[in-house]
Amino acid sequence: MVTIAAHEPDREHPVIAWIAVAAIACAMLLIAWARFEVHGTDDLAATLYEEPDAREPAQGDRTGHEAQIDDAVTASRWASTF
Repeated sequence: MVTIAAHEPDREHPVIAWIAVAAIACAMLLIAWARFEVHGTDDLAATLYEEPDAREPAQGDRTGHEAQIDDAVTASRWASTF
């Protein structure tokens, strides 16, 4: 006969785990729905249907100022790890 006290208190009940997974999925759907309600889908459609040449320039096509900003950001990230 198994008693309730023999249950491991550290373990999560499987029903609670499934409820958590369902809650996360619902939250993701609500966030996506809110994004569509607030911003619409025009920007997504424009991104999908525009020509590849009209998009932002490739990484090698950046200006000198953008390169300096990127170098400064990289240096500050490197310094902040210490």
